[in-house]
Amino acid sequence: MSGHHGHDHDDVLVEVKIELEEEHIEALNELAKKYSNELKQDWDLGAVVRVAVGNFLNTIGKLT
Repeated sequence: MSGHHGHDHDDVLVEVKIELEEEHIEALNELAKKYSNELKQDWDLGAVVRVAVGNFLNTIGKLT
């Protein structure tokens, strides 16, 4: 299944509630806007958070 943001995935997204500091939300929204402009695709806060979490899990060896 072709996903958003230039990658293919068969994962089902599960809604979760997270609490972030306002400055984190601002930075993530800025990244979403930057990626949207640079990649000519719609990015939102959730997409950037998924990439950030995936990167973190990969860094600590929990994702390959």
